[in-house]
Amino acid sequence: MLRTKTILNIGFDDTDSPKGMCTTYLAYKIVNYLIKENVEFLDYPTLVRFNPNIPWKTRGNGAVGLKIKTRYPTKIKKKITDLVFKYSDIKNGANPALVFYENETIPDQFKKFSELALSQLVKRAYAKKFATNKNLESFYVGNGQGLVGAIGVIGYQFDDQTVELLSYRKKSHFGKERIISKKSVKQMQEKTQPYTFNNYDETKNKVLITPHGPDPVFYGIRGENTKSLLQASKLIKIKEQLDGYLIFKSNQGTSAHLKNEINVNEMKPYSSGTVTGFVSKEPVMKKGGHVFFSIISKSRVVRCALYEPSGITTEMMDLKKGDKLTIGGAVRKASKKHPRIINVEFIQLLHLEKNFQLSNPLCLKCNKKMKSKGKNQLFQCIKCGKKSNKKIIEHIPRKIKKQMYLPVISAQRHLTRPLQRLGVSNKHIIFDNSFPWFHIFKN
Repeated sequence: MLRTKTILNIGFDDTDSPKGMCTTYLAYKIVNYLIKENVEFLDYPTLVRFNPNIPWKTRGNGAVGLKIKTRYPTKIKKKITDLVFKYSDIKNGANPALVFYENETIPDQFKKFSELALSQLVKRAYAKKFATNKNLESFYVGNGQGLVGAIGVIGYQFDDQTVELLSYRKKSHFGKERIISKKSVKQMQEKTQPYTFNNYDETKNKVLITPHGPDPVFYGIRGENTKSLLQASKLIKIKEQLDGYLIFKSNQGTSAHLKNEINVNEMKPYSSGTVTGFVSKEPVMKKGGHVFFSIISKSRVVRCALYEPSGITTEMMDLKKGDKLTIGGAVRKASKKHPRIINVEFIQLLHLEKNFQLSNPLCLKCNKKMKSKGKNQLFQCIKCGKKSNKKIIEHIPRKIKKQMYLPVISAQRHLTRPLQRLGVSNKHIIFDNSFPWFHIFKN
């Protein structure tokens, strides 16, 4: 008798450490196994970036999810569990977690958990309690922190999505320098925009697709659709034979963590979101080129910090008291010396106050500014001699404009919505199993 197929949702997280491995590489190994087992994939693997401000995260705080249909769920679960143990960097501090959920429909409680993990600090005790109450098949190693992402990725609901092609190195090259043609990456971006994004920073002449650590990833190309990713990958020139690649559906480039408002009455540490208000204390640039200012929002004073690597600190020094703006960012925990402050990720200027200043009067005949004859003296035109006894109020145009200001590309986070994606929303990227979304290169 033929067994009935079961829909199996799989989530895993926190399998890497600063010294090696990568959760997406584990996904690459798991997908390779599942394809050999002839399971039915119901969607692309999902790479979901959660709150990027969690202090103990590794790199991009990304969890991976898979949705498959199989007649042998018990066998699949055992093998995946073995692979998680094999490809997690536990000896260097990874706290891997794995969750299985057999159901086609994902309950609303999972979705709410996911939304919380996107913009707040979710404690591992809460995640453990959630797994117990929902009778989830789960396991973790270490402190259980990985459960937050593993549960969250199963419940994540995409209202905007992008894709990323991640290529992986052969094991013999792990930890070695990545050699890539900067020119080819620049040309790739020029040829594939707007269907790819944030792959090269022209302002700093910097390649953004290669990580710098010892993990198995060689490069990752971010884009709007899978075909553009494959086209882009063929334009990149490297001096290394790769092992293969895997395409993920992701929330990168969507600013999903900034959808909600920060509660200015609570200012919970590590919470992400937006605040709208009026500049109450004009910017001050401190040592290192970092800029600090304050805004009033809902009768509360909110301190804001914009850091020098953003590349927009000089422009933001032009902010004036009364300017209306929306900022996106995260609440930095208070220290002994400093209260809670919002680390700014973007600034949307909504209203600019007029910039007036007293100026020497203008000679209407000669159309030139008059000169002062001294303290408490008249003003006089040096050309025709005409005099005036008072200064005029002059409107000085502002340097900044009513628009969105983002850090330079190389200073943006994985989740940051780049300028080219403003107003863009991919609500549905249809899974195309005929497309080569997974590939292992022949030796």
